Amino acid sequence: MTPATSPSLAEETAARLREQLASGSLTPGQRLSEARLAAELGISRNTLREVFRLLTREGILRHEPNRGVFVATPSMASVLDIFRVRRLIEVPALAQAWPRHDAVARMRAAVERAESLQDAQDWQAIGSANMEFHTAIVALSDSPRLTAFFAQIIVELRLAFGLLANPEHLHRPYIQQNRAILTRLEEGDPKGAAQMLQDYLEQSERAVMAAFARIS
Repeated sequence: MTPATSPSLAEETAARLREQLASGSLTPGQRLSEARLAAELGISRNTLREVFRLLTREGILRHEPNRGVFVATPSMASVLDIFRVRRLIEVPALAQAWPRHDAVARMRAAVERAESLQDAQDWQAIGSANMEFHTAIVALSDSPRLTAFFAQIIVELRLAFGLLANPEHLHRPYIQQNRAILTRLEEGDPKGAAQMLQDYLEQSERAVMAAFARIS
């Protein structure tokens, strides 16, 4: 009889895979090799199958009978919903933030990292820094549940970005805007920073949806 898979190991491994997806190292539509991935992660194939089930339920992966497991490809409807959720979570978190919260240092580090990568034009890494910036905004809420939920949203968002042909067009404008939002917060105006973020998210949503329309 096969021993039961440890839930903690499956959940820990699922978190590692989410990180790979959020970093852009796994791309929409990519087929995942069970044997190779189990070896890379140092886990059994039984554990990996449980991880696949967890992430399939979250909509991050999809299972196709007789074909295998694939990274999910977001739809326009799912992207619209992601931005709706982001406005509901990020804007209030920033509006109610304490300017000296520990997460502000994480926001600053993410902004500085993105700025340092501009000359190299490493847009994938800049995209990751942008994700770190927004994750830090959610951390301002001091809610572990919101932070955990947002980690899933970030993965889905990164998958959506992975479908777009011009990452520079997507990410370059937000390097400066992230800096402006951070500055407004550090100056003691979280509500002003939140209004800037609201406008930012609406701009980002329009840009992403326009790019989706071109590839549809």
